[in-house]
Amino acid sequence: MYDFAIIGGGIIGLSTAMMLGQKFPKLSLIVLEKEGEVAAHQTGHNSGVIHSGIYYKPGSFKAKFTRAGSQSMVEFCQRYNIPHEVCGKVIVATKEQELPLLDNLYQRGLENGLQVKKISPEEVKEKEPYVTCLGGIYVPTSGIADYKKVCQKYAELIQQQGGEIRFNTKVIKIKNTKQSKILETTKGEIEAKFIINCAGLYSDRMAELDGVNPQAKIVPFRGEYYQLKPEKRYLVKTLIYPVPNPEFPFLGVHFTRMIDGSIHAGPNAVLSLKREGYKKTDFDLKEFAEVMTYPGFWKLAAKHADEGIKEIIRSFSKAAFVNSLQQLIPDVTADDIIPCEAGVRAQALKADGKLVDDFLIIQNKQAMHVCNAPSPAATASLEIGKYIVAQIPE
Repeated sequence: MYDFAIIGGGIIGLSTAMMLGQKFPKLSLIVLEKEGEVAAHQTGHNSGVIHSGIYYKPGSFKAKFTRAGSQSMVEFCQRYNIPHEVCGKVIVATKEQELPLLDNLYQRGLENGLQVKKISPEEVKEKEPYVTCLGGIYVPTSGIADYKKVCQKYAELIQQQGGEIRFNTKVIKIKNTKQSKILETTKGEIEAKFIINCAGLYSDRMAELDGVNPQAKIVPFRGEYYQLKPEKRYLVKTLIYPVPNPEFPFLGVHFTRMIDGSIHAGPNAVLSLKREGYKKTDFDLKEFAEVMTYPGFWKLAAKHADEGIKEIIRSFSKAAFVNSLQQLIPDVTADDIIPCEAGVRAQALKADGKLVDDFLIIQNKQAMHVCNAPSPAATASLEIGKYIVAQIPE
């Protein structure tokens, strides 16, 4: 019997396992991952950004963990020579009606204790010569990192601490005994005194297997990206973001310089027809039906119908996608971009149609369930891991 079993070998499961190993060096732990490698899903398909925490509600987990995480992630990368760069980013308003939103965002940055600076269109041009805007915010603590390599390092440290990682092992059932949990997996039974569910896109399912109702369902949104052709990379120096729509925080096509020097443009956000659906053609009838019969989805869709339609058009029309990029950089043309791989965001949605806008961590008898940890969870992974471990009863 293990003391701890962690379900999921993404960045949250691994950081939690690593923190457990540090705090309880004498206790045994195992990480169960259904794929053949770490970071196979959300973590391995994300934009690689080290977020600052500017967007999130002051006092929320997202605000606190991201602000602290932008520092601890950089320190971790420095300590272990993981490719990263604190390059800063600009958030820009391109329309008159966005200027009040830019002001609100600046105030939020100050409330979250960040060193943010309002800059004029001319000052934006000094940082990003090809951007056209009416005003901007400079966020110096934003950066980029190779999160796949971060996960590989977490995994290495877990094993050095004596922890075990078992791949190709999918949890299919959870049984309770008085003293422990028995996880039925595709590779036999695993017994543990305490389990931590970090299953990402399937975190709600795992919670339900444990008899917990997270009061929210994971709805997968696919984020589709293009990248600039190598000869056009000069158009973007660092990270360029639009002012986000406060109602729909994960929308807004932006430019991101990746750690390998490539420039990604995107994402849009469309409903994925499968939880791990990275291609438009990926489809799972059961998972699709689950979303279609969920009242929360229809309430969300009705409220944001206009935005949703725009996103779908952008998904199928390169011209529409380019048009949104040109709001930021008018010089970008359809010939300058080529499609690249998509990511899927595991977004928890309540039955009333409201998005769960903070990290959702539920404690149960002998278990903890991380039921909403999309972006900026990679940035905040060390802080989330620390928090989870601090909640575990001695």
